[in-house]
Amino acid sequence: MIEAILIILVSLALAWPLGLYLARLMRGTPMRIDVLFHWIEKPLYRVLGVDPNHSMSWRGYVLAFLVSNLVLAVLTQAVFMTQAWLPLNPDNIPNMRWDTAFHTMVSFLTNTNQQHYSGQAQLSYFAQMTGITGLQVITPMMGLALAVATLRALFMKPASNDTSNAPIRVTVGNYYADVVRLCLRFLLPLCLVWTLLLNWQGVPSTLAAGPQATPIDASAGMETQKIPLGPVAAMVAAKQLGANGGGWYGPNSSFPLENPTPLSNALELIGILLIPMAIICMLGSFTGRRRFGALVFGCMLTMSVLSTSASLWLEGHSASAASALLMEGKEARFGADGTALWSTITTQVQNGSVNGMHDSLSPLGGLVPLVNMLISAIWGGIGCGIQQFLVYLMMAVFLAGLMTGRTPELLGRKLETPQVRLLAVLVLLQPITLLGLTALSLAVPGLAGTSNPGFHGISQVFYEFTSAYANNGSGFEGLADNTVWWNLSCALVLALGRFPILILPLVIATQLAAKRQVPQSAGSLQIETPTFALTLICVVIVLTVLQFLPALVLGPVAEHLSLLALQGAPSP
Repeated sequence: MIEAILIILVSLALAWPLGLYLARLMRGTPMRIDVLFHWIEKPLYRVLGVDPNHSMSWRGYVLAFLVSNLVLAVLTQAVFMTQAWLPLNPDNIPNMRWDTAFHTMVSFLTNTNQQHYSGQAQLSYFAQMTGITGLQVITPMMGLALAVATLRALFMKPASNDTSNAPIRVTVGNYYADVVRLCLRFLLPLCLVWTLLLNWQGVPSTLAAGPQATPIDASAGMETQKIPLGPVAAMVAAKQLGANGGGWYGPNSSFPLENPTPLSNALELIGILLIPMAIICMLGSFTGRRRFGALVFGCMLTMSVLSTSASLWLEGHSASAASALLMEGKEARFGADGTALWSTITTQVQNGSVNGMHDSLSPLGGLVPLVNMLISAIWGGIGCGIQQFLVYLMMAVFLAGLMTGRTPELLGRKLETPQVRLLAVLVLLQPITLLGLTALSLAVPGLAGTSNPGFHGISQVFYEFTSAYANNGSGFEGLADNTVWWNLSCALVLALGRFPILILPLVIATQLAAKRQVPQSAGSLQIETPTFALTLICVVIVLTVLQFLPALVLGPVAEHLSLLALQGAPSP
């Protein structure tokens, strides 16, 4: 717990000033660094053919978002399927199979980084640097841009002298300007600092081919073994800071070259939390409502503390953990507690990197990451996390309004039928997608490719789809997932878990912004209170944990009880 507390405190200490800087950046406040960045940004705007000062409607903003994603998708798919003929391929990696390339493209395009390939063995340096690391920088900033646009609309102040009944014109900023500023002035400088720190700790950073070595246990006549290298440090920095996940190597951050020291382990954990925390610290300053920022931070911190405490106890001290091989699947340098801490932080954030195999977690230890991903708003991903939290917030406002017999109002604007319908789509899409595809995969013989025929096999399949929908990317890696079925089905889930949660809250926010504000009264719902915060957390539990309770009981809970029965222990 000391390590967990230190990681959270250091992350928060760094996130607070970073959040204030982010608020100024996205408000367009003049800063001294403008002179430094303008000479880079202006040529980019000319190439893109956009006016950064032109504020878009939500339709124009979303269209720009979708078009940019389509362009990146085509370019990335082309790189993966032609990498054998492109430069920077010293290890002679062949072209990627079409379905694996398609899944990988969708995975990294959606800021998920779910990998159905084995790390460096199937990607050239060029593919890693462009299709992987490049998207790890751009796509999280796209998500953050959509979240900022939603906040602009939701907290837009009406003109004080506007008393007419004319429709309110809602604009949400310029998509291209938002993404360019976030990439150049925010994420890339952080990636540079983290790259240098990780390289200092021993993470490789080279374009040379990997050296040949003879293993110390080699028998006579045994061939030498190739040690894979590459520009690893930059990719690892981007994957952690951008809430991306994935890994240069197949074993991810449990591999010594990707995570060589205790300090690099701490740096990577802090990198996972830093920007999601900074976004929450940004809210109060950016929206002008510091109590709202405190509400969001308090709810997320409460859920984070509960999740972290449960993970550390269940993995190291529960009866089913003690009955299993505790260190199986864990990196010996970090131990079971270090793996449990990483597993809960990486799923509280939509990151997905690992320093041990989640498939080897105890049944209830594996339950915690599952619940974290079903919630997707405990710190959350970059952009998607705050959007998901706003969905929970609006659902809590709607339910609170029903309980008090009043028309639900959020910030003085009424939540009516069109907004509730869109919220219902987001709430129902998750269980329909996850439970439907899990049932189909398990019902067709040989389709799932699980390594365990029992309850754990159900968990493997459910975890894979949950990870894809949550834009997380971690997995129970006992699953044989590099098949046409898994690549195409997960690509569908990746898209469903990314685009609706980014776009629909923006649509709802602009619909609310177009309404006249209702004067506040004694009967108005106050959302910035501890009572509403408790209501909100209860809504999160009802909408996630309870609606998936049958799937969780058939998987982790049933596996836990079966292990207790095998060792003759009494059930709790």
